[in-house]
Amino acid sequence: MALPGFAARPAYHEGVSSTSPESSYTARHLSVLEGLEAVRKRPGMYIGSTDSRGLMHCLWEIIDNAVDEALEGHGDAIDIVLHPDSSVEVRDTGRGIPIDNVARLGLSGVEVVFTKLHAGGKFGGGSYAASGGLHGVGASVVNALSARLDVEVDRGGKTHRMSFHRGEPGLFDDRMGISPENPFTPFTDHSELTVGGRVARGRTGTRVRYWADQQIFPASATFSYDELLTRARQTSFLVPGLELTVRDERRLRGSPGADGPVEEVFKHDGGVADFVDFLAADASVTDTWRLVGTETFTETIQSLDDKGHLRPQEVERSCEVEIAMRWGIGYETEVRTFVNIIATPKGGTHLAGFEQGLVRAVRKQIDANARRLKITAKDSKERIEKDDVMAGLTAVVTVRVPEPQFEGQTKEVLGTAPVRAIVTRVVDRELTALLTSSRRNEKTQAATLLDKVVGEMRARISARTHKEISRRKTALETSTLPAKLADCRTDDVERSELFIVEGDSALGTAKLARSSDFQALLPIRGKILNVQKASLADMLKNAECASIIQVLGAGSGRTFDLDSVRYGKIVLMTDADVDGAHIRTLLLTLFFRYMRPLVEDGRVYAAVPPLHRVEASAQGSRKGEVVYTYSEAELIRHLAKLEKSGRRYKEPIQRYKGLGEMDANQLAETTMDPAHRTLRKITMADAQALEHAEQVFELLMGNDVAPRKDFIIAGADDLDRDRIDA
Repeated sequence: MALPGFAARPAYHEGVSSTSPESSYTARHLSVLEGLEAVRKRPGMYIGSTDSRGLMHCLWEIIDNAVDEALEGHGDAIDIVLHPDSSVEVRDTGRGIPIDNVARLGLSGVEVVFTKLHAGGKFGGGSYAASGGLHGVGASVVNALSARLDVEVDRGGKTHRMSFHRGEPGLFDDRMGISPENPFTPFTDHSELTVGGRVARGRTGTRVRYWADQQIFPASATFSYDELLTRARQTSFLVPGLELTVRDERRLRGSPGADGPVEEVFKHDGGVADFVDFLAADASVTDTWRLVGTETFTETIQSLDDKGHLRPQEVERSCEVEIAMRWGIGYETEVRTFVNIIATPKGGTHLAGFEQGLVRAVRKQIDANARRLKITAKDSKERIEKDDVMAGLTAVVTVRVPEPQFEGQTKEVLGTAPVRAIVTRVVDRELTALLTSSRRNEKTQAATLLDKVVGEMRARISARTHKEISRRKTALETSTLPAKLADCRTDDVERSELFIVEGDSALGTAKLARSSDFQALLPIRGKILNVQKASLADMLKNAECASIIQVLGAGSGRTFDLDSVRYGKIVLMTDADVDGAHIRTLLLTLFFRYMRPLVEDGRVYAAVPPLHRVEASAQGSRKGEVVYTYSEAELIRHLAKLEKSGRRYKEPIQRYKGLGEMDANQLAETTMDPAHRTLRKITMADAQALEHAEQVFELLMGNDVAPRKDFIIAGADDLDRDRIDA
């Protein structure tokens, strides 16, 4: 009988078929992935992706296991070899993976490590005080995703071996050579380690060689030699005294080892302080300071009792903090964070604690020195912000924590909550001691640093104020822009162009040559300030730099806002001589150092004015013509072409020493008219280009004279003397 308001439901009888979605979804549709099957089915869950990034992550897992041994004081050398057959081998001189049987499993330690998920010596804290491998899945995941993996362990005077095929232990028939394609016989009744030879009694270590499975990774996925070098160099800084050797035997076209095997060795004894000195590119404001401290915290973990059951247990953990840091004259921030030598590119609680302690310590000192720093009533309303403090900072933050909590197997973010408060206290305490030190050197550096931070705060306030009151002005509106700016009429940012012109003489010609609808002109007088050497305050005081920043209307440094730039293209139009090249370099240094997003977005260009004007005479039915050439080689080719055709040309050939030598029509036709001109875009496509650009600007414009002198001497033979105005 149906209840009021409800329709009666048909009775369910066993054996009656139903076509509803619910009845078609039964227990037989459920599947359970056991062991390494789960890894092969969902590899992205364990290594992030199956492209080159995931391939490199597998290699990091094996390398990190070797580094953990060195971190505990066992072994001082690691070799990484990229073989020609697409395999990779990692050798270490650690204690070697245990070869005895694991209780309750009846399997050797080697087989357990490479075939069982969540198995290893890093859970209870008995073997490793602080390690990078915490989940016990690293080696087994690599094994599961390998077509073949060979492991050799030196222990007890013998070499013990075992091979795996897609995670399954067995034997390969290697009579015709070692290959993952060789016939493979899996173990059936029981698996065993084979003894492959004898070694010296005290010699220990592990060698792992594997071939990534082409069923998992596409053929385009390859090991990056450059990434390996970067990781090896980084690790050598973090583990002082550890020697890492990277060898590439693949002979890949376009790689450093294209002509033969190439090898690099890394070893640093100075630790993270050396790392900071390596990373820092600009001139220093402070020395490299080391902040060190150790504190404990209590954590609840799950541990096995005598009956093999998991029970909650409170344990006391130790957190070791080591930070190296220095401030430079620039505004870029470079902070690298690590947990047990594992890089955490997305930060975590240790980075948050570092930033909090840093701001807290600096704020206290600025408040205490407000009178000396001339903090005005206007300034006192503003608080020092994190960006003000971190401008120009290069730092390496490392913590060592037993069994840290990471967000995911890829270990990109540290999640252990108590670490934040510990790092904050260590940074606050140690940095305050340095900033209040009575030693003359540290006292001077502290004063300079506080001046820099206050200067950054004032620049931020100034930029914000300027952004609030500044908006694009048309010819019908009043303008607070520099009087020497010849602005354009359009308010379409994408279409507008700003030409930064060298000198007033070129400005006069450019005014007649430009299209005033969308082309604006800003003259500069001679060579602007070299901002690579100057401080932020000196740059802001410089009239030419200030005019450029004001005209662009987007601020500078950290406060630069690309969306507020008033022009779609910024074109550097300088003379085609040595002085013009120098001025262009100074301008590019300004843009690179304080308006870098403009360069990264591809909105900075260099005009390419011609060097010569060749006027060919009329001959027969052929009319006279004018041709512009842009290099000596092009001029020689064109003259040869004219002579071959029997045509005469007017001599002497006009050689332009500067833009002012052209009339308006010539300048428009060759340099300013979009239909005929040539512009050279200044680009910086990736991080490697950025790092190279930093090195080039430091070489050409930095404080160190000796490398620049060597650079000039090395290129002296290529100098075109005709391009020198003398």
